[in-house]
Amino acid sequence: MNDTVRRATLHDLEQLVPLFDGYRQFYGQKSDLIVARRFLTDRLSGGESVVLIAEDSDETAIGFAQLFPSFSSVLAAPIYLLDDLFVTSVVRRRGVGTLLLKAAAETARAAGAVRLELSTAITNVSAQRLYEALGWQRDEEFCQYGLSL
Repeated sequence: MNDTVRRATLHDLEQLVPLFDGYRQFYGQKSDLIVARRFLTDRLSGGESVVLIAEDSDETAIGFAQLFPSFSSVLAAPIYLLDDLFVTSVVRRRGVGTLLLKAAAETARAAGAVRLELSTAITNVSAQRLYEALGWQRDEEFCQYGLSL
């Protein structure tokens, strides 16, 4: 298999929308292609995120990752948040997730980021195994909290 990863543009929207919708469904949201399209359009057109798209040898989209730039006050440096990572079920265990994670690290590093962060569902054990196999370390020092607004 000749899978590749590249930075997505608005021209990739038609292929990205169903992937992003699938990602949202994985995390319990109802399918909503309109919401998926609007969110991706806004992020890509505003330069608010970096979307990486994985394609097979036929240039069919088989996965994506979305990175959001941020900053660490403690490190006084830029960081990136890897907020979304999704691979279609038919190509899982083929190394696409690994390609996306490596491309995400290269993208963040090239942008001058000093750290890449992510969070995943506690039940997403297969993803956790992949992250750890690629050198990601679980934070044992800080608890993460959220506040719904």
